[in-house]
Amino acid sequence: MKYPLKKATFGIILSAGLLVGTLDILSAFVDYYIGTGKNPFGVLKYIASGAFGDSALSGGACMMITGLFFHYIIAFSFTVFFFWLYPRVPFLAVNRILTGIGYGIFIWMLMNLVVVQLSAAPHSPIPAMKPFKVLKSMLILIFMIGLPLSFIAYNYFFRESSADKANNIANRLTDDTTNDAH
Repeated sequence: MKYPLKKATFGIILSAGLLVGTLDILSAFVDYYIGTGKNPFGVLKYIASGAFGDSALSGGACMMITGLFFHYIIAFSFTVFFFWLYPRVPFLAVNRILTGIGYGIFIWMLMNLVVVQLSAAPHSPIPAMKPFKVLKSMLILIFMIGLPLSFIAYNYFFRESSADKANNIANRLTDDTTNDAH
């Protein structure tokens, strides 16, 4: 496997961060609504409660906007880290699916075992986490963040540009006509 030949640009990171942040928050909304039957925007208040504590849970639109802002900051942070890490760790490009699964699990571990535990958000202690809920949360992060980032990064770093493809085709055609002449 060859190493990536280009550096990640702001545009690809912005696009990927918006995509995975949106996929993740939409899946959180659906999961919350199915599980509780309550307004899914409560998820945004919970995110804001990481900084503002229980008072965020009774807040209004301002807390929801703050929660959405925090959510995208976190999603962009994981996106930037992945695009920084990807060209530096060659085995990440070997298997996109395993890379996506591993990164989703890494995100779950960091968020649930460190960030949420240190935040002001109401949370269960680690030993009280329910296995089904843990698995469901991991799968959401794997499918909504890990796998998309893995495929986006691979395609970005290893995909031939249109100009490169055209040059390669032209070179092959030139080589074929040169060989035919001999």
